[in-house]
Amino acid sequence: MKKIILTSMVLALATSGVFAQKYLTRTGKVTFDATTPTSPEKIAGMNNEVSTVFDAKVGNILFQVPVKSFKFKNALMQEHFNENYMESDKFPKADFKGNITNLSEVNFAKDGTYKTTVSGSLTIHGVTNTVTVSGTATVTGTTVLLKATFPAKLAEYKISVPGLVADKVAKEASVIMECSLTQK
Repeated sequence: MKKIILTSMVLALATSGVFAQKYLTRTGKVTFDATTPTSPEKIAGMNNEVSTVFDAKVGNILFQVPVKSFKFKNALMQEHFNENYMESDKFPKADFKGNITNLSEVNFAKDGTYKTTVSGSLTIHGVTNTVTVSGTATVTGTTVLLKATFPAKLAEYKISVPGLVADKVAKEASVIMECSLTQK
């Protein structure tokens, strides 16, 4: 399944007609934290199976996140996340399709850390919203490390929190994305 997803991503970017400066990974990492001050335990998950394709020549970027791959310290929390909140069987993946809007400010031929702005469509729980996120691109040889931290309001993605735990789950999750991509 992972190979099918990655192949689809590569083909999607290849239709742009540009084949130079492609960067890929299937082991990117996304974490989120939806803990409130009144929560008795940390409400957080981590996923290190994020597939990413990036075309440095035109700035196109695609992230695909298998929702069931989020891991939690508490097995019951993971079950509730998949069954009640994310409905993972119905919405098995989240994805982002967009581009780096300040691409001219990033030199992929020179090692260094560059500030980036990424804009595009983020789909979570079957709902797509336009987002703009600040982050960094750290170039080291033929590797690019993309990092960003941004908020995601649960209501904007039609993720319902039952009243019983409303004071324990934040209305806005902090999302951290970190993907080390290798030039292909």
